[in-house]
Amino acid sequence: MRCLYCGEGIIPAIGWGNLFSREEAVLLCDKCTKQLVPIEGDCCVRCSRPFEGLAEEFRKGEYCYDCVRWEEDIEWMGILERNVSLYEYNDFLKGVISRYKFRGDYVLSEFLCKGLKKVINEYDLFVPIPLSNERLYERGFNQAEALIMEAGFTPTLVLKRAHTEKQSKKSREERIHLSNIFKLDSVKEIVGKKVLLIDDIYTTGSTLMHAGKLLKQHGALSVSSFTVARG
Repeated sequence: MRCLYCGEGIIPAIGWGNLFSREEAVLLCDKCTKQLVPIEGDCCVRCSRPFEGLAEEFRKGEYCYDCVRWEEDIEWMGILERNVSLYEYNDFLKGVISRYKFRGDYVLSEFLCKGLKKVINEYDLFVPIPLSNERLYERGFNQAEALIMEAGFTPTLVLKRAHTEKQSKKSREERIHLSNIFKLDSVKEIVGKKVLLIDDIYTTGSTLMHAGKLLKQHGALSVSSFTVARG
């Protein structure tokens, strides 16, 4: 077996436990695994932002300042119940996600979907953040949709996206004040349902908030989100 990222050989641990239980497959080598920084311990209860190293003025109790600002704005209050992110967006994970998204290394979805399997049963619908047709053509597949399928679930493709400049090139204020770039393809599927939005990275939260707002306006009972990384 070889590491999905660097290609180094993986030597599986041998022990009595392996003989009597079905061990989860090891997908990354020790060297790559050690470069991941799981989000654990003290973090924002709403968006998973780690509090370690964050100045006190940027948090208020259990919430980071960004989430406080979202919830104090009547337009966005209560849109997103919670975001779960697995890892801090460090240089190593940037490389992993970049290869997955922009170089079409679909096999990395086997690793990136692992954490999704642990939270997905709490929800009724699993909605990937969509790509525009132009972006989908460039990449060859929707990375968020692939995570859902690799986790063994069916994505609900109710959101459509207009083609715009990449979000990474916009400031926080520009992202927040964009007109909604999403439209809903089907309303009846989401009415009264607990929806989990899936994306690769949570940065300002604006993409997820715009999608969540549209879903809530059309009858979703609740909207939460899952991302691999918290930027």
